[in-house]
Amino acid sequence: MAPPRNVVKIAVQMRDAIPQLIRLDQAKPLAAVLKEVCDAWSLVHSERYALQFADGHRKYITENDLEAERLLGGLQCGSRERRRETLQHLVLLAPDMTFAQEVISRDGLQRLGTIIEDGDDLGELLALALRAFLELMEHGMVSWETLSIPFVRKVVCYVNMNLMDASVQPLALRLLESVTLSSPALGQLVKSEVPLDRLLVHLQVMNQQLQTKAMALLTALLQGASSTERKHMLDYLWQRNLRQFIYKNIIHSAAPLGDEMAHHLYVLQALMLGLLEPRMRTPLDPYSQEQREQLQALRQAAFDPEGESLGTGLSADRRRSLCAREFRKLGFSNSNPAQDLERVPPGLLALDNMLYFSRHAPSAYSRFVLENSSREDKHECPFARSSIQLTVLLCELLRIGEPCSETAQDFSPMFFSQDQSFHELFCVSIQLLNKTWKEMRATQEDFDKVMQVVREQLARTLALKPSSLELFRTKVNALPYGEVLRLRQTERLHQEGTLAPPILELREKLKPELMGLIRQQRLLRLCEGTLFRKISSRRRQDKLWFCCLSPNHKVLQYGDVEEGSSPPTPESLPEQLPVADIKALLTGKDCPHVREKGSGKQNKDLYELAFSVSYDHGEEEAYLNFIAPSKREFHLWTDGLSALLGSPMGSEQTRLDLEQLLTMETKLRLLELENVPIPEQPPPIPPPPTNFNFCYDCSIPEP
Repeated sequence: MAPPRNVVKIAVQMRDAIPQLIRLDQAKPLAAVLKEVCDAWSLVHSERYALQFADGHRKYITENDLEAERLLGGLQCGSRERRRETLQHLVLLAPDMTFAQEVISRDGLQRLGTIIEDGDDLGELLALALRAFLELMEHGMVSWETLSIPFVRKVVCYVNMNLMDASVQPLALRLLESVTLSSPALGQLVKSEVPLDRLLVHLQVMNQQLQTKAMALLTALLQGASSTERKHMLDYLWQRNLRQFIYKNIIHSAAPLGDEMAHHLYVLQALMLGLLEPRMRTPLDPYSQEQREQLQALRQAAFDPEGESLGTGLSADRRRSLCAREFRKLGFSNSNPAQDLERVPPGLLALDNMLYFSRHAPSAYSRFVLENSSREDKHECPFARSSIQLTVLLCELLRIGEPCSETAQDFSPMFFSQDQSFHELFCVSIQLLNKTWKEMRATQEDFDKVMQVVREQLARTLALKPSSLELFRTKVNALPYGEVLRLRQTERLHQEGTLAPPILELREKLKPELMGLIRQQRLLRLCEGTLFRKISSRRRQDKLWFCCLSPNHKVLQYGDVEEGSSPPTPESLPEQLPVADIKALLTGKDCPHVREKGSGKQNKDLYELAFSVSYDHGEEEAYLNFIAPSKREFHLWTDGLSALLGSPMGSEQTRLDLEQLLTMETKLRLLELENVPIPEQPPPIPPPPTNFNFCYDCSIPEP
């Protein structure tokens, strides 16, 4: 009889005792199980004992833990070696929630805090005490705000000391980071006691763990500061060349970048870009003299590059009219540009971007504005409107103004490669927008479509995490509109499952059969025949001739016909060319009848429709020359002749027909698998049976 489900057999061992194999009834109270185990070993006070996993995480399976009391007693022992062993054991067991509750309830944190505050040993004992303290605090049973100011100041001293054990300072920095993030009051204390220069010293030490913890405390201090304080702190750090050091010695370090450091760099990037949020949230003030002058500077940079005064000698009304017209040419939707910049976001950040572009790339700015303002074919790209919308797009892609994620690691090295990285990114992006606008031959009605393509170009390139702005420029310019369309098509096919390995394998198996079907259609089309025009030396096309393939596919039959007459029967055609005599198929410029016709536009059209077959005529090589009436007829005839010669049919029409047939046939084959996920790999073949001593007698009827 099978044992009940709640009864399991487990082995229980204890030091200096013979192990037991017991039947554990999980329905029994744990205290009863412990009493039975203790009775077997003749132990009294079973309530003082606990069960602990011997393998893996070594967690306790009880709430009352004598081990906690024993370890805490060992912390007060005078022997340094005993205290070290006790702390090591405490660090090992502290992640266990049950054990941590027992330690904390017995004032374990206070005892560890005393060891840390006394600082009698600045080496291994202090590091073990800090680690055990951190592990216990990580359970969240005690708030970081309960820590005393003297305790926090003592930990700060460990961070600020010059000669300190390498294992202590990373733990002290980690503790201060948790304090700063959890307690605003203690965070202010840490900010006032730990100078930024000290953190810079830790960051420049070639110790990856110390660098990571110093970066963690730095980002915690920045997160806890006000926007004004954060700007001053970042300005000071940038003046001390922190950005250059991060880019050269952390991001491009020989050692791989850890996940924790990647997260802190993401936070630092988000805080750095977050400095733009006030400008993004502030609309343009039409009564601000400074902002009006900035708008005028933007207009003058485009239309008065030499600094000439607008409309010298003209009346005030005339000058205002000219100014409004030039703002329209600049791409503002309103004659008063302040109305365009009242929208938030992007607010004043869009104006900052436009001014930066006009001042740091003046030639590109003038070319953009003048090239589009002088066009009259409705294909002009409005600079101001594009800049405003592009600024909104960049803010969305870079998540400016959004809170930092607690787990994200997707920082971009490009933003640490140079100063003013956001404005520089805008300069590259606005030129990309103009390039994409031309590729799409867009009009004002297509503005939103262009912005969608530009969003995709920027998002795809940012996802590659280019290491510098120049690399970003190269990669984004290598992603033109046509490539975006191709990628969209590929992704759509992936979503439909068309490019899954089993589907691709099925398509490959179907190809020979479908290519045979296309070949058959091409030969039938040749048997039907086609009317071709003759081109004389005077470029006249007034003569017609008819050519077809014989039903047995062995002879090409052709001859002249009168215009307006019905197609002749194959038997009435006077000329014949055996297929066996055909040597080669020529197309385009290789054909003798268009080889020397020059390079005019009309000849280029003929090149696309011309084909010839060469054959032996006695001792000389002769040609039968064709000018197809349409591109489709050209593809059909060249495919058919290639099939007759045993060559592959490589026309564009064959590719399209094959794709259409493959798509239809594949969908028909997969009708019964609709909404059924198709695995990437085939299921494994089961192993063969141990023997083949079996048979099935078909003569015996089933019941």
